[in-house]
Amino acid sequence: MKFTYVLLVAVLGCASFSPAGGKTPQRPNILWICIEDWSPDLSCYGTAGIETPHVDKLAAEGIRYERAFTTSPVCSTSRSAMMTGFYQNYIGANQHREHNKQPLPHGVKPIPHIFKDAGYYTALMSWKTDCNFVPNKKGELFEGEDWSGRALGQPFFARITFGGTHRAWNRDPQRPIDSKDVEIPPYYPDTEFVRRDWANGLEQMQLVDREVGALLQRLEDEGLADNTLVFFIGDHGRCHIRGKQFLYDGGIHIPMIMRWPGQVKPGQVSGAMVQSIDICATILEAAGITPPVPLHGKSLFSKEVKKRKYIFAARDKMDETHDAIRAIRSRDWKLIHNLMPERPWCQYNRYKEGSYPVLAEMNVMNMKGELTPEQAAFFAPTKPEFELFDLNTDPFEVKNLAADPAYAKVKAELLTELNNWRLNVIEDKGNTAEFLAENTFPKTCPLPTVDKWVQANGDKYDFNVSGWPAWYPTRTLEEWEKARAEWEPYVMRGPEEKVARPQISHSKRKKKKLK
Repeated sequence: MKFTYVLLVAVLGCASFSPAGGKTPQRPNILWICIEDWSPDLSCYGTAGIETPHVDKLAAEGIRYERAFTTSPVCSTSRSAMMTGFYQNYIGANQHREHNKQPLPHGVKPIPHIFKDAGYYTALMSWKTDCNFVPNKKGELFEGEDWSGRALGQPFFARITFGGTHRAWNRDPQRPIDSKDVEIPPYYPDTEFVRRDWANGLEQMQLVDREVGALLQRLEDEGLADNTLVFFIGDHGRCHIRGKQFLYDGGIHIPMIMRWPGQVKPGQVSGAMVQSIDICATILEAAGITPPVPLHGKSLFSKEVKKRKYIFAARDKMDETHDAIRAIRSRDWKLIHNLMPERPWCQYNRYKEGSYPVLAEMNVMNMKGELTPEQAAFFAPTKPEFELFDLNTDPFEVKNLAADPAYAKVKAELLTELNNWRLNVIEDKGNTAEFLAENTFPKTCPLPTVDKWVQANGDKYDFNVSGWPAWYPTRTLEEWEKARAEWEPYVMRGPEEKVARPQISHSKRKKKKLK
């Protein structure tokens, strides 16, 4: 499906924020809807197989952003940025699952605190805050759990997360998706196992779409829709290989939709380069609130966003998997700087090995030599320091041009801009010797899986400091084949069939219920 890009050029008029005819305009309510681990895999974005009529309707009533990106490809770092309007590295919140949370620096305040100070009632209508700073608890950041708790006539700022799209995924008996109807990117093998796993994720998004629809209907039923600015967004990219935790578009490209009756013309599609932290500046401007210090994010109504050439993103520690990656993206180009190229992309991560069935499928195929070069590249034992992609000819980012002299000028220009951002915007601290953990572990893994070794040696090492070992591959072929076989009945289950989710890696959590 092809879409016509229509840039948002309207700037909010003075009447939106200034008294008109001696009367103070009514401040809008703000409803910020977030879904987890999801790229723009929605029918309004042209994704094959899926139907998301409620989100599609929201997009038709407002503006849909085609080039929207998060600042980090995992929940806590991305949410830390969105809770403040600043890049996560600048505020010291860039290490996922931070164990030593610190107060916000530089005079930065959480967005809900700023709204509260301006007279708004603040509510978090779901459980997850997931911020790498203090205060970070729900009751410390928000006043209540529902907008119904506000005083009569008081505007509200409410956030809600629908977590269904976070692994694991439920099937959709109401509208099951035929695996033949989905489109698989070329960096995945086109097997029935891969197709079914992809389709299962789309079915889960259909379930979330109905939850979103019910929430939007509540706004209508309570007479709030006309004076509520609604944002719909993903916290980061899809939970698939080369998605979540990485700076390819699969990890940072997100859906973003804004609806504001009477202020935002419906039916718009924007090709502007926008970021998740721009929402913070936008809603503050809409409410007529000036933040205590200027945000990194910019209002979506501003000329700065209209003229923006680049977006930036960063990845650091993910759980106890140590890596560091920076990226700059324009409309046409992406440059990725791998700060730890000696480490593999697929070094051990407990969460992914226990949650991504296709990781088992592709490791088996890679060890047997059954992947294409494009697919096998991600399973290499090391990374190149730089990756450069021409997004017009290579939208899936599989043809690295960084070493090609013909693209040296493009690479140099992007790297200059990236380094300027690192030095002058986020004040990038880079990696410490402690983080690199060189010579900390034995040279090779003495057990069949890194997972078993980590579980057996947790009392001998402080993985919170050193991270997990970067041994690769993380399992023998036999162990990956075993994992693949355990995933098979779960991935291939029918729409109404109950099958227990297998426990592939060690977990302290209770076993999942039948799905």
